[in-house]
Amino acid sequence: MPENEPEELAADLGATVAQLMRHLRAASPQGEFTPTQRSVLSRIDTRGPATTAALARAELVRPQSMRVTLAALEERGVLARSPHPTDGRQVVFSLTDEGRRTLAAVRRAKHDWLTVAITDRLTAEERRTLAAAAGLMRRLTQG
Repeated sequence: MPENEPEELAADLGATVAQLMRHLRAASPQGEFTPTQRSVLSRIDTRGPATTAALARAELVRPQSMRVTLAALEERGVLARSPHPTDGRQVVFSLTDEGRRTLAAVRRAKHDWLTVAITDRLTAEERRTLAAAAGLMRRLTQG
C-alpha cells in the first residue's frame, strides 16, 4: 500500500459521504428544517424527551441557541413541552404525533431514494461490494 493511500482514501471517502448526505437531504421532505432542527428531532426520537440544556450539550451549541431551535420546532407543531418530572424549573421537550409523522416521512423518503439509486445504478456484483463496504464503514464509526 503506498504511503499516501490512506490519506487519499480518507479524502475520497469523506467527499463521497458528504455528497451522499446532500443527496439524501435533497430527497426528503425536510427542506424546511435546519440541520440542527433535524438533529434535535432525531435525537428526541431515539433518546426520548430532553431538556434544553441536555439538547444544547448534545448538539454542542449554547442553551440560548437551542432555545431558538426548540421554539421554532414547537411553533411548527413537531415538539411539545411539558414540566420536568423532578425539577420544576425545567421543561422537557418531546415529539408530537406530527413530529413522529414528519420524521417517518423524512426517513422513508431517504430510504426510498437510496433503494432506487442502488437498484438502478449498481450491478449485482457492485451491490455485494457495497454491502461489504457498508460493514467496513460501520467498523470505522464504532469507537
